[in-house]
Amino acid sequence: MSEDNLLSRISIDPNICFGKPCIRGHRIWVSLILDLLATGETIEEILEEYPSIEREDLLACLAYGAEMARDVFVEIPLGTTKEADA
Repeated sequence: MSEDNLLSRISIDPNICFGKPCIRGHRIWVSLILDLLATGETIEEILEEYPSIEREDLLACLAYGAEMARDVFVEIPLGTTKEADA
């Protein structure tokens, strides 16, 4: 999967989770996933804890974090989706 395809799994919406980058369609912050991985949780353990997300979502979080670490601004279109507002 290309980096662009991975990054399309990340969303930023000022009305959802205070505008923090999240896995698209969920209220799961990218930073939460990165924190879990940094503390030693495996991808398999995270997928068991969050069965509604996919391996590619976790890879998207890593790709987003890598871009941010390069001091590269990643353009994520702002959206106002209703699917994650509940």
